[in-house]
Amino acid sequence: MSGSDPEICAIPPDPPGKGHISGRHSEQGHVGDGGPSAEPAGAHRAGIEVPPSKAADRAAVRAFRPARRVPAVVVSALLAVGSLLLLLEIVSGLVGRPLRWIPYDRMLAWASTTSWSDPLVLLGAALVTLIGVALLLTALVPGRPRMVPVRSGDPDLIIGLRPRSVARALAHAAEQVPGVRSARGKLRGQTFAVTPTTYGGNVDQDVRGAVLSRLAGYDLVHPYRVAVRGRR
Repeated sequence: MSGSDPEICAIPPDPPGKGHISGRHSEQGHVGDGGPSAEPAGAHRAGIEVPPSKAADRAAVRAFRPARRVPAVVVSALLAVGSLLLLLEIVSGLVGRPLRWIPYDRMLAWASTTSWSDPLVLLGAALVTLIGVALLLTALVPGRPRMVPVRSGDPDLIIGLRPRSVARALAHAAEQVPGVRSARGKLRGQTFAVTPTTYGGNVDQDVRGAVLSRLAGYDLVHPYRVAVRGRR
């Protein structure tokens, strides 16, 4: 695959009774560049646009939303180990041979003689609260998407581009500008940062135009900004 052709994942509509299947596809669309509004100023759109569909856009965003597998696995493992340990303690106590892996006698004695205003109690409560808030934020706040959603106009047709492939394609577009020796591209949040290395002179505006023209070929669900900072 050439540097100018980003890799794309497409999920075509389901045939009756069948599940989703993955494949290759290509689309064209728009780009955003600029201010903090929903669609930044200077957004570029392709000459032929896919009819907008909010349902299709939401389906594409949900399909490529981060799964948060690592936090989920860690929390599940801790809960499973704690539950198993508690179960073993209960069962061993019922049969008259307590394992006493958990020092509950000392814990009960400490709890019965400690007030709620004790610094250790307050510190433990604050720590548990912070952990809970961190887990909630991890679950609710969107993370870095696995793919860049592309507008298809059909909720059953979900298309996404690999961020790294798009960044390479934008860098390749920058390298076509006269005076640019090489370029690197990277997705940082909602901004594609392109760093061209030039032979001399200020070609940032030319590079920006080339990058925006290339990015305008992909009808992305969310508008992305473009940041260009050249170096000699």
